[in-house]
This record gives sequence, structure tokens and C-alpha cells, in this order.
Amino acid sequence: MDLKNKINIYIGDIFGGLNSAIITLPQALAFGVATGFGASAGMWGAIILCFVAGILGPKIPMVSGTTGPVAIVIAAMMTSLGYDLKAAATIIVMAGIIQFICSLTKLPEIVKYVPYPVISGFMNGVGFIIIILQLNPLMGHKSLSSTVDTILNLHNSFATINQDALFMGLITLLIVFGIPKFITKIIPSQVIALIFCTYLSIHLGLNIDRISNVSVAFPQIVTPYFDFKKIIEFIPYALTLTIVFSAESLLTGLVSDSLMKTKTPPKKILSALGIGNLLCGLTGSLGGSAATMRTVAALNSGSSTKLTSIINPLILIVLLFQCSGFVAQIPLAVLAGILIKIGYDIIDMKFIKVLKFAPKDDLYILFLVFFLTVFYNLIFAVGAGITLAALLYAKRVADRAKLRHKKVYDTDIMQMERELEKDYKHKIRVVHIEGQFFFGSATQLISHFDDVLGTKYLIINYDGEDTLDISAVFALEDIIVRLKSQHIEPILVSNRTVLEQLESLSIIKQIGTKNVFQDENSAILYAKSKLKYEK
Repeated sequence: MDLKNKINIYIGDIFGGLNSAIITLPQALAFGVATGFGASAGMWGAIILCFVAGILGPKIPMVSGTTGPVAIVIAAMMTSLGYDLKAAATIIVMAGIIQFICSLTKLPEIVKYVPYPVISGFMNGVGFIIIILQLNPLMGHKSLSSTVDTILNLHNSFATINQDALFMGLITLLIVFGIPKFITKIIPSQVIALIFCTYLSIHLGLNIDRISNVSVAFPQIVTPYFDFKKIIEFIPYALTLTIVFSAESLLTGLVSDSLMKTKTPPKKILSALGIGNLLCGLTGSLGGSAATMRTVAALNSGSSTKLTSIINPLILIVLLFQCSGFVAQIPLAVLAGILIKIGYDIIDMKFIKVLKFAPKDDLYILFLVFFLTVFYNLIFAVGAGITLAALLYAKRVADRAKLRHKKVYDTDIMQMERELEKDYKHKIRVVHIEGQFFFGSATQLISHFDDVLGTKYLIINYDGEDTLDISAVFALEDIIVRLKSQHIEPILVSNRTVLEQLESLSIIKQIGTKNVFQDENSAILYAKSKLKYEK
């Protein structure tokens, strides 16, 4: 690699670290306050976790810290513990240790088999919880720990609104939702809202609740509980945190790999974050996971190495020490408005837009996970969703179990495909999706398409007899996007039922109607004609 390319990489990593730090700042403060740990604990958690991930984690950029799902779990945990910070710190230490142990096993590989509707239902539920829980602070009241309690007490909150707090909260919402994208590409809307609304509230002399106490000192060591009875009592909390820490981190890794065309070992992610969460607990800081939105922001800013994960916390340290006075003046209503935007961003709009056309089984899973997440328990919701997905899939397989003669794949066609690739120097290739294309195989299938880079026209032949579940549909969409980004034109061959389903979900539109066929021979002739025309 020449010097110019190295300099460009370093510049991209610096900008990625800077932009992700700017995004992290308001979120770390908001999550720290929302969980009961305090604003400074949220900041130091983001600093420690991201730095450790940068030193010990994978080569790709991985911006880490507290996220929405993590904050919801820790907030509920703090309520159950009576806001015992030492107990909470002990649980985070335990979760970090368990997470590291899990990294030594094959458990990290399991995340790829989680159906998309389960993930979507969980994220939608978390987004909804964050929005509901911030309604009270938006109106100048203390936040309640329960979604149900908040909903039931909304009429009292509306009757005693702090108008100054609501005024600042509404301005915050107007900024974070209303600023055009060409501006937010330069500076995040959350940062604009934080700075503008804080200075405005000071200028107007508004009597509203603020963060107030922000420690700029380095965090002190917290000695965990070593009482055996307490440790046994804390195990369910620690396991819950471990699952949330790990699941979101591994999903972030999958997103990063998809954008960067890399393959990151999931064990590497968990081991680094396990050590990071252990250190967070020992310092009384807020634990967390790899943060998808912050990582994507870093990648979109030009990041390509883990140097970003080191630059990000260094910038946060500078901001914490230099701007502590300003941070103490931030109104809680402003943080509430920022958190509502975060909750909205967590909601899976991609799935919501296709609800009308999604298979009924996927909808059952989505709504079950959503309602259990909001009104019962996050981890139980995910477990129930996976169980239901497995049962519904087993039913679909059983319903199709009939005695029938299956035609052996035509050897003439196989020979023709080999000759095609040879004659056209692999500019035209044919791949067959065999077996059941569903949530369990979708992620694995995506990884196989990296083997066809350099091809000009890729014919994807799926002759399955069933419609695709939503995970498979989105996997196919991801394949199409990745192929096009590599200047490979996808051509799809499938049966009428599948094509009608893809048409209703706008996938055919992305491929192009001219690139869709019901038989392979027609697709091959089309690819040949296109290639000949280009010559």
C-alpha cells in the first residue's frame, strides 16, 4: 500500500472517529441519566468500552457504548435493585465475565439463525419503550420505570405539565426531526439540538430540571459484592445483560461486514466487549455493546480500520473535561427529546412498510415479540419469538410432506452452465439456491455471494416451491444491493408464486422486470445478448 492510500485511510478513520464521537456524546449523557447511573457514568462507559474494543477487538471499526436495548434492561434492573449502584456494577462485571466465556464457545454463531421478524419485533418494542418512558421528562416530570405505569399515569402528567420543560422538549423534537439531511451529514441533529436548546434555556432563564452534577474526574474503582447469596441472586440479571450485550454486538458485526464486504469473527467481538464490560463494571460505568447506528455513521464518514474505535473515546475525553460546565446545564427535557428520536430511529421502518405484504407467520412472530418486549420481558420475548418461528416453520415443512417423484437435476443443463462460464470467461455465471431458503439459511447464503465477484451477469436460480419468509426476502434484497455495488447485474429465475411475492414487496423493481425469468434458458440467452451488445 502506497503512502497516499495510507494517508487517506488515516483521514477516513479520524473523520469517522470524530463524527461517531459527536453522535455518542448526547446519547451517552441521555442513557446515563435514563438508567439512573448518571451522565458521567454514561460518558465513561462509552469511553472505556469503545477504547477496549479498539485495542482488543476486530480490525473493522466498532463504535461501542450503551444503546437503547441495553439502557432499557439496565433501567429496569436498577429499579428492581432499588438503585443500588454497587449491585448494578457487580452485575455488569458478571455479565462481562459471562460474555468473555461465551466468546470461547460456539454460542456467538447462533445469532445468524435468529429470524428477522424476531429482531424486528424486539427493536420495535425497544423503540416504543424508549419513546413512552421519555414522555414524562418531556413534560417536566420524573421518568417512571415501567411502560405500563407511564401509560396509566399520562392523564396526571398532562394535567400538571411544566410548560418551560415542554417548550424546550418540543423545540428539541422540531430540530432532531426537522433539520434537512444535507446539514445532518455535516453535524448530527442531536448535537445541534443539545447545544442550541441548552444555550436557549440558559438565556431565557428557564426554571427546569437539568443534569446538574457531572464528574470530570477519572472513575473510581468499585469493589463488587463477593457475597455468595447475592451473586446467586444476580445471575438472572447478569445473563439477561449478557444476551442483550452480545446480540446487539453480533448484529452490528453483521451490518459492518455487509457494508465493508468483510468477515469478522464473532468470537473476537464478544471477547473484546466482555473485557470492556468487566472494566466498566469495576469503574462504576455504564456497560454496553457495539452500537449499530454509531458504527454505520463512522463507516459512512470513511472509517475502514479499528483506529476509529480508539480516536472516538479520545475525543469524548476531551469533550468531557473541556465542556463539563456546559453539560451540567443541559435540560432533562432536551435529553428526553433526543431519546425520543433515538427510539424512533430504532423502530424498524423497513419491515413496517411491508407489513401489508408480509407472510402471516412473520406477522405473528413480529407482534408476539413486540407485545412481550413492551409489556413483559425483553429476553422472554426473544425466546418466545424464536420458539414460535421454529414451530411455524416445522408446520410449513410438515404441510408440504407428500410422496412425489422429484426430477433429477438435468445433467445437460449442468454441462451447459459449465461451458457457459468457460466460453464467457466467467462474465456470465449461474448459481442455484437449493433447499429451503428461509431465515436459517439467509445469512449463510449472503456470505457465499462474495465468491462471484468479477462476474458481469449473475443468474440466480431459485426453484423452491414455497414463498419466501421475510428474512429470506430481505436477504435476497441485500444480495441484489451487494451485487450492484460490485457492478454485477443480477438476473433472477424463479417460479410464478415467488415472483409474485417479490413483486408485491418491490424486490422485482430493484432487480428490473427485464431481468426476471421463469426458466433458466431464457435468462442465459438474455445475458448472452446483453454481453454481446456491450462488445
